[in-house]
Amino acid sequence: MKALGILILVAAAFGGGVMVQGYLAGQGMSLAGSSMSASDSSAEGGSTEPLYWVAPMDPNYRRDKPGKSPMGMDLVPVYEEDGQGGDEGTVKISPVVVNNLGVRTAEVQKGSLSLPIQTVGYVAFDEGKLVHIHGRVDGWIEVLNVTSEGDPVSRGQTLYELYSPTLVNAQEEYLAAVRSKNNLLKQASRSRLESLGLSSAQINALEKRGRVEQRIKVVAETDGVVSKLNVRQGMFVKPATEIMSIGELDSVWVIAEVFERQSNWVKPGQRVVMEASAIPGKNWEGVVDYLYPVLDSKTRTLRVRVRFDNPEQSLKPNMFADLTIYAEVAEQAISIPREALIRGARYDRVVVENGDGSFKSVLVSPGQEADGRVEILEGLSAGDQVVTSAQFLIDSESNIDADIARMEAREAGDDNAATEGNSVIATGKVESVMADMAMITVTHDPIEAWSWPTMKMDFDVAQGVSLDGLKAGQSIEFELSKQGDWEYLITAIKGQEVSQAAMSNNEMTQVAMNSMTADPLTGGVMATGEIKGLMPDMDMIEVRHDPIPEWQWPAMTMSFMVKDSSVLNQLKAGDKIRFKLRETEDGDYVLSDPESRQ
Repeated sequence: MKALGILILVAAAFGGGVMVQGYLAGQGMSLAGSSMSASDSSAEGGSTEPLYWVAPMDPNYRRDKPGKSPMGMDLVPVYEEDGQGGDEGTVKISPVVVNNLGVRTAEVQKGSLSLPIQTVGYVAFDEGKLVHIHGRVDGWIEVLNVTSEGDPVSRGQTLYELYSPTLVNAQEEYLAAVRSKNNLLKQASRSRLESLGLSSAQINALEKRGRVEQRIKVVAETDGVVSKLNVRQGMFVKPATEIMSIGELDSVWVIAEVFERQSNWVKPGQRVVMEASAIPGKNWEGVVDYLYPVLDSKTRTLRVRVRFDNPEQSLKPNMFADLTIYAEVAEQAISIPREALIRGARYDRVVVENGDGSFKSVLVSPGQEADGRVEILEGLSAGDQVVTSAQFLIDSESNIDADIARMEAREAGDDNAATEGNSVIATGKVESVMADMAMITVTHDPIEAWSWPTMKMDFDVAQGVSLDGLKAGQSIEFELSKQGDWEYLITAIKGQEVSQAAMSNNEMTQVAMNSMTADPLTGGVMATGEIKGLMPDMDMIEVRHDPIPEWQWPAMTMSFMVKDSSVLNQLKAGDKIRFKLRETEDGDYVLSDPESRQ
């Protein structure tokens, strides 16, 4: 696990340091105080002495004493707890800093995940209860008791009176059959009257009365309102003429429209909540009753029918309404708050709290997003705690890239391809051996596969690789594997000459004396470039240098230590200079003798 000092310095290096410092200062805490508290907590849990010092931006740059990194940043101490505690990629933060950073967490939940679909619709009659009235014979409407659409009607109410010669003749035939006492003829005549629209009560009344009724009354069979009225008094009608239609308002339909991209989520039986602007402050709840099978070719929408109870009859046909359809995405879904998900170009992840101030970035496979939550298909379990605030700062400290690199190598399934992409065979010269830390410092030759120029770097050595027989100045061939961004591991060393391990004590003493008397600046070159910035308080200068063929360096912007800080007073940003550049035994680069050039 990494100390909080690394966490804060990384944030500062990426431009967030000022913001973090201001925030912590506002909480009564400084950046220095944060780093100190983290270091103190590390010391309490393990050794009081640091194992080593590391560069904030390059974990491979390690030293056995405090100092500056090649980028001019203070080296950060790493304690035993930081180097050995917890899983790889775990970040540990003290409770005080967790509170000051405003870290908040939420529980991973398992349950139904609903997607609210907002749409609009209009109220219509329940067509399942809509009654259309037609005459069964030709005739004239001599009395019309309904005068306009919207008139209320009740069951048994007379709607109109019809005079029809056909009905008059049929009545006379029935009365004649009754007088003949021929039951067969009487039954046939009665059936004819029923087929022409007379009810049993009207036929019985005719038989009892014994005379023909010139105008036949037509009555309503249900309560409701007149939705359509197509005739007026005195009009001649035929069976094809729709005289009127009557609809009930105890329940209504609402026809809504959903976009084509949302249509797959809507199913019959789903809960719907409706509001009508004409009746503010009241909600109606119903269910999806039917999905129409065809999309509208112009609007590219699907019509959805919803049924609502309307006991007070406050909903009127053709009213507009706002509807929310709660479409169920999944019945038992693992989900997290939307803000907890960190989306990346190739992989998505979340920061999980493990307890005791321990956090770890975890790769996840997100699914559907609904109602402020995101479905997680893989990577989390119900009950886990995920960070919903300050997770980006914590994630930047997690070694998730190493996990991704290993995962990609496994998924490739081709050992040769994996080796080509993540491992190379390189050559170089040993500068120092740190057997107690399982590390060596190597000035390696150019590595074309990774577009690396000659550089001096510290590398961890894999477990099982022996460092016996290695010494400074020895040329070796080694296998270098990429474990993640800025993480490299030597997995094999060739060309060890064990005979050199038998060096006498006198020879070792002589080498040590020579190294003490050697010029600390070696390997100097002349270079040209343009000044990008001056850092007099750190005795450093930032230069965009031209290619340096002696070291096989391409043109790039770098920060260098300055041998004589007084020369910074004579320089300014934008100056083009010619200068000497040398490498120290510690792997730092020192700029000297800058001269102005045109």
